[in-house]
Amino acid sequence: MKIRYLFLTISFFTFTFLSSCNTSQIFKPEGLTISEGFKNPLGFYNSEPTFSWKLPVSVKTKSQSAYQVIVASSKELLPNNPDLWDSKKQLSSQSTFLNYQGEALKSRQKVFWQVRFWNQDDTISEWSDINEFELGLLNNSDWKAKWTGLDTAKDSIKGVRKFLMHKPQYLRKGFELSSDVASARLYITAKGVFDVHLNGKDVSDDVMPPGWTPYNHRIETITYDVTKFLETGKNVIAVELASGWHSGRISRGRALYENFASPKLLCQLEITMKDGTQKTIVSDKGWKGTTNGPIRLASIYDGEVYDANFKMPNWANSQFNDTSWDAVEVEEIDDEVKLEPKRHSSVKNKTVINDAEIVSEEDNLVVFNLKQNMVGVPKIKVPMKKGDTLKIRFSEMLLSDKTFYTKNYRSAHSTDYYIASNDGLIEYTPKFTFHGFQFVELSGFDKQAKPHSSWVQGIVQHSNFESNGTFTSSHDKLNQLQSNITWGLRDNFFDIPTDCPQRDERLGWTGDAQVIAPTALFNYDTYAFWTAWLQSLRENQSEHKNGLVPFIVPDVLQNKNGGSGWGDACVIIPWDIYNITGDVTVLEESYESAKKWVGYYQSKVKKKAYIPIMHSFGDWLQPYPSKSLKRGNRGDTPKELINTAFFAHSAHLISKIAGVLGKTDDEKKYKDLYKDIANAFENEFFDENARFKQERQTQTSYLLGIYFDLFKAETKLKAQNHLLEEIKNADYHLGTGFLGTPILPKVLDDMGEIDLMYKILFKETYPSWFYSINQGATTMWERWNSYSKAEGYNPQSMNSLNHYAYGAIGQWVYERIAGLASLEPGYKKIRIAPIPNTSFLNAASATVNTTFGEASSSWKVENNMFYLDVVIPPNTTAEISLPTSDVSDLMLNGQVFKEDSDLKMIGSNKILAKAGTYKFQSKFQIND
Repeated sequence: MKIRYLFLTISFFTFTFLSSCNTSQIFKPEGLTISEGFKNPLGFYNSEPTFSWKLPVSVKTKSQSAYQVIVASSKELLPNNPDLWDSKKQLSSQSTFLNYQGEALKSRQKVFWQVRFWNQDDTISEWSDINEFELGLLNNSDWKAKWTGLDTAKDSIKGVRKFLMHKPQYLRKGFELSSDVASARLYITAKGVFDVHLNGKDVSDDVMPPGWTPYNHRIETITYDVTKFLETGKNVIAVELASGWHSGRISRGRALYENFASPKLLCQLEITMKDGTQKTIVSDKGWKGTTNGPIRLASIYDGEVYDANFKMPNWANSQFNDTSWDAVEVEEIDDEVKLEPKRHSSVKNKTVINDAEIVSEEDNLVVFNLKQNMVGVPKIKVPMKKGDTLKIRFSEMLLSDKTFYTKNYRSAHSTDYYIASNDGLIEYTPKFTFHGFQFVELSGFDKQAKPHSSWVQGIVQHSNFESNGTFTSSHDKLNQLQSNITWGLRDNFFDIPTDCPQRDERLGWTGDAQVIAPTALFNYDTYAFWTAWLQSLRENQSEHKNGLVPFIVPDVLQNKNGGSGWGDACVIIPWDIYNITGDVTVLEESYESAKKWVGYYQSKVKKKAYIPIMHSFGDWLQPYPSKSLKRGNRGDTPKELINTAFFAHSAHLISKIAGVLGKTDDEKKYKDLYKDIANAFENEFFDENARFKQERQTQTSYLLGIYFDLFKAETKLKAQNHLLEEIKNADYHLGTGFLGTPILPKVLDDMGEIDLMYKILFKETYPSWFYSINQGATTMWERWNSYSKAEGYNPQSMNSLNHYAYGAIGQWVYERIAGLASLEPGYKKIRIAPIPNTSFLNAASATVNTTFGEASSSWKVENNMFYLDVVIPPNTTAEISLPTSDVSDLMLNGQVFKEDSDLKMIGSNKILAKAGTYKFQSKFQIND
């Protein structure tokens, strides 16, 4: 369908104040953050932060003409005597990621800062509120503590498939304080995962801290403010410690870290008294420990065993007698392993699912449906008899007989057990494991009890980031797709970006990560999450002199091959982050890593110039692979083509990155390399008519060449036509796997084939995005055909029902259906260009919280009228493209449109707009 616009009216409403306060009270910067978006962080990792702020939504403020940042060691010094740094007035519109240029900052240092700005009229604002941050322990030398714990390796037991398992430890240290506490900081980490208590109270609500890094390179530390937990007189610090990722079973049982070493604790409690004296409590030989607590076993893949008969009442209180406990062993800190403050937020309990539904019950067994595939743990409230064992099983979906489908969990036992010590209602939530599930099965409860839906709640867990963008539309299945995308992201962002959350894997696959990053950054504030993982990637890459980037990060597989489309995450993700946030820091951090990766490609070029011969997962899980293909999961696009295409693409991106960083020699070097690879690509894999030189054609072969700009101008059009032919041959379905799918909508968009992309997106049959929704999906699936109501489950064991890769379509949905995209890095310039297609939907809306403030684009068709509402944040501009070539009747507030300082025509149907709220309205008619 085509929309012809007959009449267009634009109403422009300037921003109004959010309260009745006078202008001087709110005319100041807001939303102050440092580095990757941290707000007043404690235990911060970076002694060279950047500063960002937002301009207020105000009639006074369209843009910034100058700024001043001041930084001090105490609040009292601001604003008049900043002793660490005063930028002075700087004539600049920069309000994001301003580099700190003051006195060197040190471990434990508390820093206070303010900013003010001058607007477009050179009117000065008030100073912002004072913000602060406090650094953690930045160096190994800051630690006086020792690694402390019991030798659980010698007493380990055999678990699932005879894998060795450590018993969880309970560790404690008593101490006395002779005066009142002014302030106290607990610096803590573990080789394993922990839960820490002071005087019987939980210190935090973190889940399985400190998280997962390449432990042979770096272990993250966490800082807690524990001032309120300490008392004059007797005190005790008590810690539960389990294997986690460090000492537990990870990925098919392969061990990497220290040959199944026992988990260890490292903590340092630094206390300042009100009289000025200081005291430090450290993990050392003075601690006591036991493995005879109620958590008997804990495994990420296999679940937790909790025996209430081993409860130790008040064990975390100072009155507890631990004389019968064992002496601990200690280890010195290894300076080759860096101890660094955690650079993104820990996992938290984020949501509770309450509306469980009982789907079956028989013979002391009941199955609950939480109606959403989720990641986390259950909260169980169930009546039991003393000595009985409650068995808690998990499944993503059910079989036709309402029993559990768990084949796709593979060797992950994924079962929790609770052994009751008394008759009555028990409450239990596992602590040192997590599961991917929608269904929960309970057995072993009191046989006389009538099952009730309140027996089970779902505690949703993921890294602690907040929503950053929204999308909604008038189409129910498109909205469900958005829900599936966002659930898949949250479920698989469990300290690192994992591939799946349920089976014996849950690894940081680099290929999956690079295709989803833009969609993830739109939906959630995940900048710090990604940069933390990229640091782990660089650490694992450093293990390989040839520049190899491993398939997974952290690299527990220790595979010696690099994969095209996977290892390129070290180039693609930093570039995506830069374009979405505008921060060059991520490019600076990743630049050498990216160059090393392209060097790895170069080392794999042997007989044919610029054609690397190396490992590739191919266009992973492409639908309908040829039956003759030996490894069907990898699709029909040859690995040599994929290798060459990504080799060229990464070289091209490095050239662009070098340009941003001012590295002119590298910019030319890698641009020339890219051109040479592109020429080899076209000549090797395509004939003179730009037809793929393989009998079995693939959409991805053309998509890679077109999107990565690897064809000469005169042959690119031919390649585009071949692509359209392949889509037609597939009855206008996609035919792409992990690598081709994210590129498909971008290529069709650039070709002007928007209606075709709509047609593909809204397909209902396999393979399509709506196909899984029609089968009941509440998350994204690993395969296009993981399950069907007619045929059941895909018979292959690799069949995750919670996999985010195909959710990469979200980027196109937000940028083209809703029409909200970034034209310049960080949304400094915004594109508002929705292309509605009323054959499929009549309304769509998106918002995104940019570093400058919230931007939005919302359109609807109602009573033969088209409406478009736009919000552009201060200190940005937007290019608004109207879906018509005729703007002769353009109106503004009921008057004939006249250009002014806020709105200028820059084309036949484009307007350049400054900050403001705009409402468009137009009549239209639909023609075939």
